Amino acid sequence: MTQQIAVFTNVGERTNVTGSAMFKRLIMEEDFEAALTVAREQVENGAQVIDINMDEAMLDSKAAMVKFLNLIASEPDISRVPIMVDSSKWEVIEAGLKCIQGKAIVNSISLKEGEEPFIRQAKIIKRFGAAAVVMAFDTDGQADTADRKFAICARSYKILVEDIGFAPEDIIFDPNIFAVATGIEEHDNYAVEFIEGTRRIKQNLPHCKVSGGVSNVSFSFRGNNPVREAIHSVFLYHAIQAGMDMGIVNAGQLAVYDDIPAELRKAVTDVILNTDPGAGERLVELAPKYSGMAQAERVEDLEWRTWPVAKRLEHALVKGITTFIDEDTEECRAAADKPIHVIEGPLMDGMNVVGDLFGAGKMFLPQVVKSARVMKRAVAYLDPYIELEKEEGSTNGKIVMATVKGDVHDIGKNIVGVVLQCNNYEVIDLGVMVPADKILQTAIDEKADIIGLSGLITPSLDEMVHVAKEMKRRGFELPLLIGGATTSKAHTAVKIEPQYDKGVVYVNNASRAVGVVSNLLSKDIKPDFLAKTEAEYVKVREQQARKKPRSKPVTIGRARDNAAQLDWDNYTPPVPKKLGVTEFKNVSIATLRKYIDWTPYFMTWSIAGKYPRIMDDEVVGEQAQSLFKDANDMLDDLEKAGSLQPLGVIGLFPANRVGDDIEIYTDETRKELLTTSCHLRQQTEKTDFANYCLADYIAPKGTPDYFGAFAVTGGLEEDDLANAFDAQQDDYNKIMIKAVADRLAEAFAEYLHEKVRKEYWGFAPDENLANDELIRENYQGIRPAPGYPKENLAFARYRKTHWYAAN
Repeated sequence: MTQQIAVFTNVGERTNVTGSAMFKRLIMEEDFEAALTVAREQVENGAQVIDINMDEAMLDSKAAMVKFLNLIASEPDISRVPIMVDSSKWEVIEAGLKCIQGKAIVNSISLKEGEEPFIRQAKIIKRFGAAAVVMAFDTDGQADTADRKFAICARSYKILVEDIGFAPEDIIFDPNIFAVATGIEEHDNYAVEFIEGTRRIKQNLPHCKVSGGVSNVSFSFRGNNPVREAIHSVFLYHAIQAGMDMGIVNAGQLAVYDDIPAELRKAVTDVILNTDPGAGERLVELAPKYSGMAQAERVEDLEWRTWPVAKRLEHALVKGITTFIDEDTEECRAAADKPIHVIEGPLMDGMNVVGDLFGAGKMFLPQVVKSARVMKRAVAYLDPYIELEKEEGSTNGKIVMATVKGDVHDIGKNIVGVVLQCNNYEVIDLGVMVPADKILQTAIDEKADIIGLSGLITPSLDEMVHVAKEMKRRGFELPLLIGGATTSKAHTAVKIEPQYDKGVVYVNNASRAVGVVSNLLSKDIKPDFLAKTEAEYVKVREQQARKKPRSKPVTIGRARDNAAQLDWDNYTPPVPKKLGVTEFKNVSIATLRKYIDWTPYFMTWSIAGKYPRIMDDEVVGEQAQSLFKDANDMLDDLEKAGSLQPLGVIGLFPANRVGDDIEIYTDETRKELLTTSCHLRQQTEKTDFANYCLADYIAPKGTPDYFGAFAVTGGLEEDDLANAFDAQQDDYNKIMIKAVADRLAEAFAEYLHEKVRKEYWGFAPDENLANDELIRENYQGIRPAPGYPKENLAFARYRKTHWYAAN
């Protein structure tokens, strides 16, 4: 796996409120300093791109995204990697793009709503110089087969490249990674379909990239990190061979393929490649051994058969054992007043235990499905007795379920449907992207007892509110169930429940659905259940009302009124000693070595600590010394052979501020505009400070001022050198050459900036700073970075301004 990981781009996933409970809590509490630590740890653990998502129902996603990105911009150890702006709301993405001065990645756009919005959004992304993650789904839904994945991506590629002129290397296709081993047969081939779809995309759509949310594939085993990490590693092993370039994955939690125990690796491989129908079940049986739980002896232990019948039924449900279910159910029936009481009593009690274990991550989805099958077997045994007594059964009913309009995710809904059907409920599943009118009309036509809404992305929450309003407007009296990854009790209580007064209940997981539905369809239990639920929601609303944001956003007009007021009347900007473009082609590695900041080099190797203290660290000091020696040996070899030639260019131009923009001119006459550099202004409420914009530091028209731009590379030969090591299967030096070239590029930037200050602009000719002072930026002036040239995706935000100017 080492060789493949060396060329694979890890996208850190922990700065995502939908995927990290800790990060979500920090953002909700507005503890942005701690949230920055999460981002920093992702970079230190090897993330080469950071995915940032603020899609939470109770959060001002746009404001949170803007604030967090602005904070990241002032953290060099975080902002050195590209940012992936991830949101289901376009306004959040567009606001995020305006905050990123390096090349951004948009996650995501698609043909879900047709070509018109797809083209409009793609043009905006192109204007920002960003890359785009393009999802493999269209108006017919999300692609789950290799044929559909490729067809949709090919169509998207044609529109982007031929119709819009989008750079193909800025296209990152996401062909949809779905969970495997869920217990549902239709899901078993999902990994194979992704791998084959990826292979066809890479073979037929030149220069594009392929990415995906890797953690999706292991969702069935949430709570068992060792197994999830093994699934991720095996999946990537095969997907990377097929051409997968990057993936959203926790870089610090990725098992080394060769280190996975052979028994586990084979079981996981069988699941990923879908070698046979029993692969998923074998992995489920094996999983507890690797979660730290003691694995039971394979010899069947029947001691539980001596327990009371209610405990035996509970055990059978939890373990998915059907062997004795008929006789145990009969024993309960014989002792009960009515057959239905067996369902409402011990069987439902057992399912509630399953729900508790599943909610705590101690059971997995396939096991829940097995539990539901045991329940179905017991209910089937009781059915004739219920019919004989002409008893309808208060827990039987009809439920209309749908993933709401605008959302194509349905795995969770499907699981709920299986569990309910196994408990003798009739489920009418309308599928995905279902409009409100169709949901409600179906409920009327089918005489449904309950409506269930599901959704995974944040816009789904708004659609759920719309459905609730429509139910009230049309006089519905059916209970409404709310579920899905982005839903929550808080959002249900604050946004949905006030819109509909006939019962709105949040269901937090599949195995809880049976208990909730049973309560809602029981005439005796329903009133108290809804009253208790309403009381809980009132408390939630009161808690939410007491929460106040720490800072308020302000309009752009107010922000501009509070702009920094610099005294340009009493300050004369220094005139550069040399205007125009200057190239640097003969700067030696020996010259640049003294400008190297070594701390990020160690981060590249996932060794955290500041240089030079890291060299004496009790834990990693020995490894740090070895890495430091190897890097310097390579620098010696590169310098001696002349095989890596750093290159740089600077440009100094007349410029003036116009509002929040900087106009850059061709010469001192300032009559011909070379280009305009657009900038953002802070838009949070300030009491003792101005709302700053980078343009504030350039003088307005009437006062001659100047603008500098530069571009550097550690050496264009880097890729060829890395490929040579690759051909020798020398992964270590392949990574080393990239790490060293990266440090040379940063050192060159520091070197050029010093040359500008002391010679080419010449405003600090007597400056004499040591390297540690340069790293701390103890010099006059600032060097805002439009991008980070180490990564292919990182250096194009100002391609049409600074790059154009520097040439």
